[in-house]
Amino acid sequence: MLKSLPKHIDPALLVGYDTSDDACVYRLGPDLAMIQTLDFFPPIVDDPFAYGQIAAANALSDIYAMGAAPALALNILCVPGCLTAGEVAAILAGGAEKVREAGAIIAGGHSVEDAEPKYGLCVSAFADPVRVWSNAGAKPGDALILTKPLGNGILATAAKQDKITQAAFAPAIAAMATLNKYARDAAVPFTVHACTDITGFGFLGHACEMAVASQCSLMIHPAAMPIFDGVLALAQRGVVPGGAKRNADYLAGKILLAEEISPAMEGILHDPQTSGGLLLCVPQEEKDPLLAALEKAGAGGWAVGGVVPQGAYAIEVKDS
Repeated sequence: MLKSLPKHIDPALLVGYDTSDDACVYRLGPDLAMIQTLDFFPPIVDDPFAYGQIAAANALSDIYAMGAAPALALNILCVPGCLTAGEVAAILAGGAEKVREAGAIIAGGHSVEDAEPKYGLCVSAFADPVRVWSNAGAKPGDALILTKPLGNGILATAAKQDKITQAAFAPAIAAMATLNKYARDAAVPFTVHACTDITGFGFLGHACEMAVASQCSLMIHPAAMPIFDGVLALAQRGVVPGGAKRNADYLAGKILLAEEISPAMEGILHDPQTSGGLLLCVPQEEKDPLLAALEKAGAGGWAVGGVVPQGAYAIEVKDS
């Protein structure tokens, strides 16, 4: 859709929407750039405080995916008449808690009436432009590391359909509310060639954006992929959100799946994620030290594949 708009050229815009990156980067001076993003969405959980936490963590994640630390945030809120003042306050309190945890401040915001509640943030950060990560620097030989399990979209769908208990959904809720700050902080000392976070386009969708932006291909090993408990069984029963099918349709012709990949695993790889983990590209020799650093920081870390020279497909998914 954005490709149809007139393109405005400004040499100070270091990262725009051309490479489908997680945030824009605008140079303010020789050693200073502003990084900015926004994200908001309807509730994925029933509890308003948890919803606020997850929506804020999801918006803040785009800044962490650029290798930066959030500085300022603005609330974005759509309020239907069915919400009580207490519920609205709880949503904002959940978001404010995560912004404080990020070390940033909420400087204002905007709200409108709407038929459906929606909440999120516009987030700004400031960094040396040479230290900013992007999704466009992956190099053949790099290792791919993912920092959160997949499947929270499938679990959220199952919870809405009363096919799992809240206890079964709880680990995914906790992961969605967890800031990618800790994974980012652990990765900063390493040579991060490229990074993105895994959200609505699913693992394969965001990985494909990285491959295309970096002019290379990615080799993915599903057997190494972290998955929330119960997700595979749900996918085998066909409990997969409609967004997974749309993601798969969009990637048709861009990925090559091994014949051994089951429809359930394919659905998991396309599952739209909310506040998912970071996908990091680092030199192969830094893989194990980074995994150890992520573990020490209390963040997850799984080696899920590698970067290969550009081929016929942006992504190849192998069984092993």
